[in-house]
Amino acid sequence: MVAELIAGEFAQVNYGAIPSVIYTSPEIAWVGKTEAEVKASGREYKVGTFSFAANGRAKALQHPAGLVKVIADKEHDEILGVHIVGPYAGELIGEAVLAIEFSASAEDLQRTVHAHPTLSEALHEAALAADKHAIHAINR
Repeated sequence: MVAELIAGEFAQVNYGAIPSVIYTSPEIAWVGKTEAEVKASGREYKVGTFSFAANGRAKALQHPAGLVKVIADKEHDEILGVHIVGPYAGELIGEAVLAIEFSASAEDLQRTVHAHPTLSEALHEAALAADKHAIHAINR
């Protein structure tokens, strides 16, 4: 963005689509709004979560701790925030950043085919869970 401004070109940054990552073990990453922020705004929303304990790849890596949380507008289904605590969260958040940048819906993530077995399936499952359609949920 700065380089574009220096070159005299139009530049824009969507500060609502900037990822944050904490490189702990497990990693923590998020983009967009928190559930508390959405709740405080009065906007109706839905939440889907998915535990890495139910993800085959996380279990194979012996890192099943953590979860993915997707927050979406209840009426329009637009993804408002994604929060990940778990293995490679800093890598996984990129898909969520793209979803927020392009105003994707939870259904868009639900309809996106994710390779199996991968950690990214946890984001897919959390999006499905927002509409009570998770496939591999623990204690359904």
